[in-house]
Amino acid sequence: METAITARPRRPRPKVVTLTDAAAARVKEIMARADKPYAGLRVGVKNGGCAGSEYIFEYAAEKAPLDEVVEDKDVTILIDAKAVLFLIGTEIDYETTKLSSKFVFNNPNETDACGCGESVTIQPAAEVQD
Repeated sequence: METAITARPRRPRPKVVTLTDAAAARVKEIMARADKPYAGLRVGVKNGGCAGSEYIFEYAAEKAPLDEVVEDKDVTILIDAKAVLFLIGTEIDYETTKLSSKFVFNNPNETDACGCGESVTIQPAAEVQD
């Protein structure tokens, strides 16, 4: 007797990060003025700063083999596989005040930040049970 194996359709995975309209508009403006075409915006996390981690936000010349690719509001975001668990659920915003303009990471995995706001403490996202 043969057993038929049918693949169940996979539910769509949520985006690791999302952009607000303000952040998407600013990234598009920056990318349009870049000195050469780039594959997208690299977002990640690295060790550093007084709180332990710093966000990476830079041009990505090309997609690395293990990058997580997020398309949001016509912006391509490339995330290093090692940073995914630290960024799940993060919303990137761009805010302008009277004294500064900056990108802001609203990360539910962030547990602490230094006083200057340049570094953060981030815990990996907890496993979600179905």
